[in-house]
Order: sequence, then structure tokens, then C-alpha cells
Amino acid sequence: MKISPHWLRELVPYTVDPRQLAEDLTLAGIAVESVSGTGDTTIYEMDITTNRVDAMNHYGIAREISAIYDLNLKPLAAKLPAPKGKANFPIEIEVPQFCTRFTGQVIRNVNIGQSTGRVRKRFAQLEQKLINNAADATNYVLLEMGKPTHAFDLDKLEGSKLIIRMGRAGETLKTLDGIERKLHTDDVVVADANKPVALAGVMGGWDTMITAETKNILIESAWWDPAAIRRTARRHAIHTDASHRFERGADWASCPISTDLVSEIILESGGELEGEKIDVIARDFNREPVSLHHAEAKRILGKEISSNEVEHIMRRLGFKLTPAHISPVATTVSTGRAAGVIEAPADYTVELPTWRLDVEREIDLIEELARIHGFNKFANTLPGFTGAVVEPEEAQRKEKIRSILLSLGYNEAISSTFIAKADSQAFSRNAIVEIANPLSEEASAMRASLVPGMLDMISNNLNRGTEPSKIRLFESGHVYSLKNVKNAETEEHDALCIGATAAAILENGTVGASASNGAEVFLRLKGDIESLLESFQHQSLSFDTDTPNYFHPGRSARAMLDGTTVAHFGQLHPNIATTRKLKQDIYIAELMLDKLIELPLRSARYTRLSRYPAVDRDFSFMFEDTITFDRITTAIRALRLAELQSIEPAEIFRGGNVPAGKYSLLLRVTFQSTDRTLRDDEVALWSTQIAEALKSLGGAQRTQ
Repeated sequence: MKISPHWLRELVPYTVDPRQLAEDLTLAGIAVESVSGTGDTTIYEMDITTNRVDAMNHYGIAREISAIYDLNLKPLAAKLPAPKGKANFPIEIEVPQFCTRFTGQVIRNVNIGQSTGRVRKRFAQLEQKLINNAADATNYVLLEMGKPTHAFDLDKLEGSKLIIRMGRAGETLKTLDGIERKLHTDDVVVADANKPVALAGVMGGWDTMITAETKNILIESAWWDPAAIRRTARRHAIHTDASHRFERGADWASCPISTDLVSEIILESGGELEGEKIDVIARDFNREPVSLHHAEAKRILGKEISSNEVEHIMRRLGFKLTPAHISPVATTVSTGRAAGVIEAPADYTVELPTWRLDVEREIDLIEELARIHGFNKFANTLPGFTGAVVEPEEAQRKEKIRSILLSLGYNEAISSTFIAKADSQAFSRNAIVEIANPLSEEASAMRASLVPGMLDMISNNLNRGTEPSKIRLFESGHVYSLKNVKNAETEEHDALCIGATAAAILENGTVGASASNGAEVFLRLKGDIESLLESFQHQSLSFDTDTPNYFHPGRSARAMLDGTTVAHFGQLHPNIATTRKLKQDIYIAELMLDKLIELPLRSARYTRLSRYPAVDRDFSFMFEDTITFDRITTAIRALRLAELQSIEPAEIFRGGNVPAGKYSLLLRVTFQSTDRTLRDDEVALWSTQIAEALKSLGGAQRTQ
């Protein structure tokens, strides 16, 4: 936003150099991003935060200057001739919850043409587009005091009345940008007796705009509900200077004066006022006063600010202070802190100005004192602290995970918490959390999984020429879902995501390994997951093929520790890779970090090697393809053979004389005792039990 220091000086008589003024404003939280030009042609490029809509104009910034330098601010006033006759133009507000005030002024016999004088000069300085003197007048007042207004061609308003109502099914409105828009029943509109003539708070209508033939006009200035304007602007994909301000909360009390200021500029080119202003108030805008305590301000700021300075700052900013009665007896009050606390009475009762909707509590008032007094005037001190730094219980476990992944060659990355709604839905099994007022469609939902962000980061690296063999990433962070859809109750979990290309996974693997061998890449990734999970205490680690549908069905697995799912990993489904234009084979892993860090870290323990020999026994069985190795090991361990040390697949064979749908497994088990040499008869007994357990799975023992 461009601001003219010369214009500011006409509103408040500051004497400092424009560059010093820029520095002082920035220190007070009204940021000047850049300064260009010299003297009266100096221009500021401002960066006003979204909560300070009151400062998005020259008068609002002049108010800040008056508080910083303790100078008098010129009041806003319009010099208008006496009106003629009586304005017979009723305004009806059918939706007081969305429009609390609507002010209008009829002007007849206007001369529509090019703007001249101060308007033309200042528009040239601020690089504003000139339209005509009526439209320019509304834009000038917007720049001056920040209140959006609009001018209608009075003769094109049918029925000689305006109605503030909701849009109706089937209605359309051609807006000033020339686009025919289909109205929604949730749109607030300004209508004449027969049709909508403006999208309230967003944009006027084409059919009633000011043209060179216009002779009679109606100026309007209204207050619109911010949420209603935000929904309408988003629904119609329109963002205007007016909607930008109304969405953040305009000044309710400024409707009459903004109407007068627009009228004054238009009348400079001719015309006459018809009747007094039409000021319709559908609902009062009352705000509860806030108590301000000297003791609380000193406690928060760590410095005493004199009563005289407090009063000057607050009144310059537009707050009305009433000294509270000071009683030597403490009373029970509620000031936004805990009700029922015994404390001294407030030093001031503060009435909040209608243009400062961002101020609601005592702490907000204290912030105003601090920034105008000057943050640079507070001594550099450390905050009082009597406790001790306590590391969160899970911090060591998270750091262990991070160090393992870094040692495995993965690089830590960070992606946005906000993603596209479609992405959040595609990678979630639960209801997703949507953003009520998203910045864009690409950031319209909270992430339900880290996978979309990981895929975007891999894609960005590939598109920018990073070698595929170098892309090995991991990210930890929160994911979000709706716990209760009806009550919109959300929940969040810690998650971990690993992502890499096939080439990267094999980079430090077997010499001569090929990224086209999907099984080999999958096993390498499985090894990385096992390395990570082995750091946590557990009784059993098992795998199966129950994975989400965005994984390759033949190259993915679920990992479970003691029966609890802690990870899904494998190759990204080819269809999703194609949709995202990923030409490389991508492998990802999702770990439920919150479940994993519930487990204690495994402690290194020394076990003495047995002095007695181990005994190996081989079992050759044929199984159906549906029998997984996990089921085989589970069946054998269920026998609870104390001397059983290991179960290993020595050989797996398919084809030849093995029927389709089956495989031949040569299983090797090892027995060993720590206190004796095993006898042949007991090894034979255990072998028989193992063979029976394998047969119970449908296995057929092979003799050759």
C-alpha cells in the first residue's frame, strides 16, 4: 500500500524528516517497507498487518503519528452547502445481522467528468487509476480514511428505494468487472425494488454504475458483517479493496462522515444536495469497556509508565479513559483474568473506539502502550525464572529417530501444514479438517498425512535438476483429522514420513543393483525401517500387506510392533505417480510417530555366548502363496521352545515341479542351550512339533 508523507503532514503537523518518520512508524508496528522519492514527492510502501485495518489509510497512519509525537490530529470534516428539499429515498435493511448501518446521500444535477485538483495530483503520486470524478471521489476517501463507499446512478435504481437483503435463487448480477455472476442465497446484496444492484461490500453492479450521462447519484456508506463479506468474496473469487477492508472489520461510526467527504469532492464539479443524509441504523454497535490497571501494565512491561503518558497515548489513539474510583479496600472483580480474584480496583475504564476491532482485552491496551512508548526504550533484561529446563519425555526418542535417519543417508525436510483439500482427502482414511478462510485452493485444508508434502518436495527436487540418486528425505510433524464431524472436534498426531527415489535407496546398497528391480528396492527400504524400529523395545516385529490404496499393492507392507501398527511403507502406486507426473519410481514410508515414541528405547545388553554347540535342523515344505513368512514364524514361536534361537528362510523356490500358486521353502531353525549340550531325542521331539505346526498351516513336507 502506497502512502504519501506529504498528505500525512496535512493531517498531523509532524516536523521530522520523512525517513525518520518511516523509522519511527516501523518501530511502532506500522511497517514502512521502502521509501522512494524526496521532499513532497516522497512515497512510502507500507506493509500493514491484517489486524490493523484502521491503519490501511492516511488518516489511520496520521493518528499513529499524533500518538508517537503527541501532536494534535486534524479532525475529519466536510464543507457542504445546505441541502435543498427533502430526500424521498427509503432504505430498508432486511438483514440487520449482516448490515447494521447504511448511510445514503442523494446529489442531483452532477457533472460527471475527469477529476482535477487534489484528487488528480494525489492519484498521480500514488499511481492510482483515474475513472471519473464520482468513482474517484469514493476511491479518494478510501485512501484518506479507509472507509469503502459506492456511488449509484440514481435514475437507474428502480422503484426509488434500496433494500438490503439476501440473494434469491436464480438471480444474477453483472458486476463492475463485466462478469455476469449467479447469486447464491447466502450472498448479501443491495437491491432496488426489482433487482440486485450490488454485491454488498464487494463490488457494485454494472447496470447502475456512474457514466458520462449520469445526472443524479446516490452515495452509500455501510457497515457489513466481516464473515458474510468473506464468504461472498471467496464464493465468487473476488478480492477488492472494499472486501479486503470489510472482511477485517470496518469502522461502524464512519458511515456518515465518509458519505459527507465523498459528497464534498463530487460537489466541487457541480451539483446540489437533496435533503439530509439518510442514516439507517438497524442495530447498535456497542462494545464493553475494558479495565486498565497500572500495576498490571508494570508487571507485563517491567517498567513504570507514568499516568500522564498513559493518558496521552490512549487519547491520541482514540481511546476514552475514565479514571476509576480508587478504594483502599480490595474488592472481588473479573477483568478477563480469573473471576473471583481479590485485587485492587482498575485505574481506568477504557471505552474502545469503533475502528479498533483488534483491541478486546486489557493485554491489548498494554500492547498499545508499549509500542507507542517505544519498544526500544525498554531495558534489555532476562525474564524472571526460578524453575529449571525440563526436556520433554519423548525428546530423546525423537532425537534418536532423527539421528538414525541421518546416519542412513536421509536429509531432513519441512513442508507446509496447509495443503489442497483433494490431497488431504486422497491420503486420509478419516474426515479431514478444512480451513474456513483459506489463502488459496492449494492451502484449503490441514494435512491429514505427510505424504502429499513429501511427494511435492520430491517432485520439486526432480524438476529442478537434482540427481535422483540424491533424493532421500524425511519429515516429522503434526497431522490433523476430525475426531467428531458433528461437533467439528479435531485431533492431531505426531507423524514421520520417509521419501526417496528407487535410485537413492540403492545408492549405498548392493554394488551393481538396479533401480528397475522393484523387489530389491523394497527390501532395502524395509531394511531401513527395521533399523529404525529395532531401536525401540518390543517383543515382536511383524509385517503384512494391509496398506493404504496409495501404495503399490505388490511392493508395500505394514509394520507392527507387538501387534500395533506403527508404519506403512513401499512403492508409491503407479497411478498416483502418473497423476503427479513423477517419472521416477518413488518409495515412501509413513510412521505413526506418536505410537512409536510411547515405547522406551532399547538398551544395549550383553549376553554371554553359549559354551555349548548349536544344532541346526532344516525343514522343506510346500505352501500356498497366501501363507506368509510371518504366519510361519508365529506358528513356530507359539510352541514356546526355550532353546529355539532363530528361524531363517534358507531357500525359496517357485516354478519347476512346484505348482502355480505355491512355493517351496527350505526353513532352517537353530537350537542352543546356555547350560548344557542338547540331546538328540529332545531335538527330534522339537523338530516333530515344528513339522506339525507347519502342517497345520496347510504345508506339505517334501522329501526331496
